[in-house]
Amino acid sequence: MDGRADSTPNSGGGIKRTQCTVERSPRPTRHGVTILPPSRAPTAILTLGRASRRTTVIVPYLLYRTARAKVGRDCDIFSVTPQDALRARREPGLVVLEGFHAVKHALRFGAELLAAWTSDAAALEDLRARLAPDVALEATEVDANELAAVVPRAQVLAVARRPRQADPDTLLTAPGPAPVVLLEDPRHLGNLGACVRVAAGAAAAGVLVTGGLDPWHPDALRGSAGLHFALPVHRLRAVRTGDRPLVALDPAGERLGGALPARAVLAFGTERDGLSADLLRRADARLALPMRAGVSSLNLATAVAAVLYRAVVR
Repeated sequence: MDGRADSTPNSGGGIKRTQCTVERSPRPTRHGVTILPPSRAPTAILTLGRASRRTTVIVPYLLYRTARAKVGRDCDIFSVTPQDALRARREPGLVVLEGFHAVKHALRFGAELLAAWTSDAAALEDLRARLAPDVALEATEVDANELAAVVPRAQVLAVARRPRQADPDTLLTAPGPAPVVLLEDPRHLGNLGACVRVAAGAAAAGVLVTGGLDPWHPDALRGSAGLHFALPVHRLRAVRTGDRPLVALDPAGERLGGALPARAVLAFGTERDGLSADLLRRADARLALPMRAGVSSLNLATAVAAVLYRAVVR
């Protein structure tokens, strides 16, 4: 009997509940512990033992550091629970996905899931079959209270590897006509994520963000419905545009109406303060969205959608 994950399909066919199969051997190991690093495989194989026996289990990558920390603490089995998603939120190489649409979109655009949990495997399988039959999704069924303690309203929770994407310089020098969205110091993670969702839908080349918010924060991923995986998303320390024209959205600018330049960097500021004076000075063009008198601004994602679709529908 080897130490491997035992997956059993439920009645729905698409969702699997995964448990660990444990091997015990009377033959003692020298030190009782063997850990393979994540680079060796998508999972880490742990050998945790005492003087008289050896226990081998396979666990997801996100538990690797925990396993190393627990070596020598008389541990027999490492299991994966939704609480591990809390730890994954602090790991720069991991991404936490909350909700079916986020998981669905991430998988469609090549995400590698390391673990997924749901409180109702049958309902999740029904949802997958109706809305995303092209997606293969496996999730471990857990108690509803256990899942709600991490994500109160999500039907499914997952952890994935953060994808390797074109870096900002490569993105800015890409030859295609698609524009790049630049968000200067956004203040709300949900709005940031919604902008990523709009950019993905309009086939923008990518999204660049300045300021203190992490564009890969779980709240931003929730706002994008997992579409961070569809295009490059990066945070910049300082604005740069490469050889692309910089088009700034500015209430004092020229009324938006004509065609926008190809390959433009479309810059958007906050709803309250707009773009910085420095960025406005650097802009090759300033454009304003026509709005009814008395309306001071639009939601950031709404403004991005209006300008971006004007840019791509020529």
